[in-house]
Amino acid sequence: MATEHKYQLNVKMTCGGCSGAVTRVLTKAKEEGSVSSFDVSLATQLVNVTGPIEEEALVEKIRKTGKQIISVTAQDESEAA
Repeated sequence: MATEHKYQLNVKMTCGGCSGAVTRVLTKAKEEGSVSSFDVSLATQLVNVTGPIEEEALVEKIRKTGKQIISVTAQDESEAA
């Protein structure tokens, strides 16, 4: 089973069209199975994503929308061995 990752991205979004573009690519990724859940907030300019997708692939998907990613924070819980 693939490991679930959690990311919080600060994405420059200035309007509903901006957040809509990010929502569309994440919805497609969810349909493909690489994203389990996500939340896009225009008000806070934050995008929270959970799923097996790797950080580089997630950043690439959002960059394709033309939106500027200000920061990415991996919020994976430390794995206890």
